[in-house]
Formats: sequence, structure tokens, C-alpha cells
Amino acid sequence: MINGVLHPKNVVEQLVELGVSHYVTLPDSETAHMYKALMDEPSITLVPVSREGEAIPVAAGLFVAGQKPVVSIQNAGLYEAGDALRGLALGIGLPLVMFIGYRGHNRKGDTPDSAATFLEPFLHMWRVDYFVIESDDDLDRVPLAFERAAKMNQPFAVAIGTEYAKEGE
Repeated sequence: MINGVLHPKNVVEQLVELGVSHYVTLPDSETAHMYKALMDEPSITLVPVSREGEAIPVAAGLFVAGQKPVVSIQNAGLYEAGDALRGLALGIGLPLVMFIGYRGHNRKGDTPDSAATFLEPFLHMWRVDYFVIESDDDLDRVPLAFERAAKMNQPFAVAIGTEYAKEGE
């Protein structure tokens, strides 16, 4: 399924199973349903940031403190966070899983949003491996992302190529 249905509840269940302690994010309209699902999950602490560039340093601090955070920001926000990705996450070998909203993604290549056209080249430039998730059928990639991040001691991206579904959809 291309740009299919991705239920936040299913993603949250995976994060709980993987022992994620903190979800560091800049809340936005595209992830509102995921944010709401996380608010209902007591085992994961939501950590909102005011700019995407803060997300990786906050997650690094949590990691150093013995926690297991993930970062969730949009592709355009990742571009702002590039220096933190380079100098911190890659610099110290942080096994951080980053959920990157692939805003404008269309597998057919017809997108007016330049944020989408730059995401994969940006990840390649920094040598950050990634998976693209477009529906619940792709959620088997989430545990693999954590395995790869830990094995390589490097950040690993999960590009979210669709909007999270509203509860009940």
C-alpha cells in the first residue's frame, strides 16, 4: 500500500515493547494523532521541544542518563537539526532512532514540496541508514531500526511516509 494507513496506537505498542522511555518531539499538525496516542501511554514520557534542533541534544542527554529515547521531527526540521546530527549523534556514536515525518512524500515522485525531495539525499549525505514506513504493514521495520542503531552505534531514521490516522479510522 502506498501512502497507506498508519495507526498511532500500533506504533505506540511497538515503542512500548521496545522499552522506549521518552518521545522527544516538536508537536505539529501532521503528528497530532500520534501525540494524543502517546499522551495515553503512561510508560513513555513525552518531551516537547520548541525547535527541531533541540531534539537530538535532549535525546542525547536522556541516553547518557540511562534512558531509551526516540526523536520525532519533520524532514524540514531534520535539516535544521543537521549540526546536532553531525556533531552530536554521529560524533559520539549515539544509537538513536529518529522518526522523521516525510512531509510531501509521494512514491510516484510527484510532489510540489521540496522538503520531500531532499530527505533521502540528506540522510545519504550524513550516512544515516533509514527505512520508509507507509502503513501498518511496514511496522516490522521499527524493531529492525532499533537493532541496527544499536548494532552500528549510529542514529537510524524511520521516515514516516504517510500521516498518522485518526483514532477509529
